Amino acid sequence: MENPISPALLQALKKQKYHLVGKHSAVKKCKWLHEALVHGRPCYKQKFYGIKSHQCVQMTPALFYCTQQCLFCWRAQSGDLQVTWNEMQPPDWDSVEEIVSGSLRAQDKILSGYMGNSKVDWRKLTEALRPRHVAISLTGEPTLYENLGELIRTFHHEGFTTFLVSNGTMPSKLAELSEEPTQLYISVCAPNEQVFRRVCRPQLPSAWAKLRETLGSLPSFRCPTVIRMTLVRGHNMEPVEGYAELVEKASPTYIEAKAYMHVGFSTLRLRFEDMPEHGEVYAFAERLAELTGYGIIDEAVESRVVLLSTRKKPIRFESS
Repeated sequence: MENPISPALLQALKKQKYHLVGKHSAVKKCKWLHEALVHGRPCYKQKFYGIKSHQCVQMTPALFYCTQQCLFCWRAQSGDLQVTWNEMQPPDWDSVEEIVSGSLRAQDKILSGYMGNSKVDWRKLTEALRPRHVAISLTGEPTLYENLGELIRTFHHEGFTTFLVSNGTMPSKLAELSEEPTQLYISVCAPNEQVFRRVCRPQLPSAWAKLRETLGSLPSFRCPTVIRMTLVRGHNMEPVEGYAELVEKASPTYIEAKAYMHVGFSTLRLRFEDMPEHGEVYAFAERLAELTGYGIIDEAVESRVVLLSTRKKPIRFESS
């Protein structure tokens, strides 16, 4: 099947530095890869979990496809730039081998741009050329990819750790994974169904019920689990009690409360003023801690993110 996406949108994505892999996957340089190589500033995932920012590949196997059209998402959605497609009708899927090899080639191409940069830490660049972590999180809903478990298994076999980010609307796909990720994130960006419909804009029936089903299944996973809350001022930060009820249902290893960032295609849907300050996120986290018994164990002011857990310290996955 040919790619149904228009040349205009493909060009826009390339302009935003997406490296397309096959028909439906992509790799994109994370801001923190650059910061780590040039300025020695790692992202919060390194601070929290030990994942080295300069050895991280940010990718997706479902670039154009998702079960939601979240207001705050930076991805290109059907209707953006006057281009439409069916986001719930994926193409014939590329093989796991094509995606893995293509993603690593794309990361090599990204890093080649730093070879002549005198500001780069050459030790870190040498390490970066041997990536050790894959964030399956760039855009889209990865559980739509039918061979997701095998994709994770292949990355693990190649010596990578994996963080998988899902919106939780396909609980059966998560339950059937043939291989769990190193850490599983579920995006919970609404405290109740009313806010969920307005902010997350689901594209499949009973999405709220399916998200709740996923949250109820989290204790069955062997890997650490995370509830990830993207907070948008004036849109989804109240009532905190609703979030607390969902946390109680899921009993995740961690909660990440993070501010919406006004980047990518989200700028077509939200205003700059919709980004909460770090102090607002911290106040939200304090209230959530009071209601759930989770404690604030770390924060990253530059990313406007606060980490909560019942653990005193997070589990760290050190890269070699």
